Order: sequence, then structure tokens, then C-alpha cells
Amino acid sequence: MSQGSHRGLALLLAFLPLDGFAQGEAREIIRSAIEQWRGVSSRGVFTMMIHRPDWERSISMRSWMRGNEDSLVRVTGPSRDAGNATLTIENNMWSFSPKVNRVIKMPSSMMSQSWMGSDFSNNDVTKSDDIIDEYEHTLIETVQQDGHYVYVIESIPNEDAAVVWGREVLRIRDDHVVLEHAFYDQDNILTKSLETLEIDDRGGRTVAVHQRMAKTEMEDEWTEIYISEMEFDLELSDSLFTLSNLRNPRE
Repeated sequence: MSQGSHRGLALLLAFLPLDGFAQGEAREIIRSAIEQWRGVSSRGVFTMMIHRPDWERSISMRSWMRGNEDSLVRVTGPSRDAGNATLTIENNMWSFSPKVNRVIKMPSSMMSQSWMGSDFSNNDVTKSDDIIDEYEHTLIETVQQDGHYVYVIESIPNEDAAVVWGREVLRIRDDHVVLEHAFYDQDNILTKSLETLEIDDRGGRTVAVHQRMAKTEMEDEWTEIYISEMEFDLELSDSLFTLSNLRNPRE
């Protein structure tokens, strides 16, 4: 979507009655936000900080993503963790630990568990775009903030969707940046939320470069991710997203 077209959409949405807002258009706002973040393909360098009341842990990583199915994340530091990696292909996930020199496929029973000890789950990593087609979307509010329109969208999973959430609420800016993503359980209780703390340019795109995931019931526990480098729309080899490369990295 071009800059002019999304500005035109912003003006249209600002004056469109909410009860007449098409679900398909709300879905397209979410789709555009995911595509803005991911691109056709991307390569990045980032740091993940896990904070707990009595300790903090910082992990440096590199990532590669292609389309909506393939991703690889490899730990580069600290040295004791370097080489740990996660590969996702479609909704399947494998992890590799150089200490035991073993590739493990994550069973479905473990997908809701913590990813690398953080406040992100394995599902958060593998199902970034399932929300597009497995949910019904409704624009519940349009507000102005810092010179932008912000769309507040409620997403409720279809009855047959393989998700744990009762609903999700997203705040998305008119330049496709997700400002907040809140997750509610089946009893409509807010369980956790992803908040954007800083927005900047990476690889020629405006993206959320600093985000925090926090669980509601844990006041002093959270995980932050800071992106230092990002490149988009690269030619990435098929061999990059393989179990062989997960175990024996060639890039």
C-alpha cells in the first residue's frame, strides 16, 4: 500500500460510522501492519531483555524471516548461550542447543510455554499472522494521537480457531505501526499486552524498534525487545530455513 493510499484510507476511516465499518477493511489494517513489520523477507539484529524482580538477562540475536511461514532466530550472545536457535516453518517449531548438539521439535503441548525464558510464548513466535484469517475484526474506535490516526480493532477468534485467547485488541497507527496488542483470556480478563515504547526508521521503514511484553498479574516482570538493525525484501536462500542449517549454521 502506497503512502498516498494509506493516508486516503485514514481520512475515509476517520469519518466512516463505526457500525458501518466493513470487517474486511479492519482485517486489511492488521494485514498491512504485519507486512510493514515483516516485508517479503527480512534480516535483523536485536536484543531481548528479560526482567524479573531480582535479576535481568540480556540476549543478543540475529533473525531471518521470509513470507509468513519461515523464520530463523539465532542467539549470538552472551557466549554461554551463543548458538541456541529457533526455526519455524509454517506453524512448526524446532529448537537447537549446541551444548547437547540436539534439534528438538516443539510438540503442540509446549507451544503456549515461554520462548527462550521470556514473556513471549512459542505461539507468539510461530503464529504472527494467524490473527488475519482466524479472527473476526471490528473497528471499535478511531482516535488522533501525535499527528496520526490510530485505529482500535477488536479481534475475536472464530469458533474453530486453534487459539487460547478469548479476544485480542490492537491499536494500529495509520502508518501501519502497532502501538499496542492486548490479549484477553476466555473470561475476558486481560492476560498480557505488547506495548511499543519507541518508533524509528529501520531499513527504510517506520517500525516499532522497542517493545515490551508484560503479563498483567506480574507487575515487575516483563520482556523488552530492541531492534538495532533491520533489512527488508532480501533474497534469502531456501537452505537457510532447514534443520541442517539450524544445527550447522552457514550464515
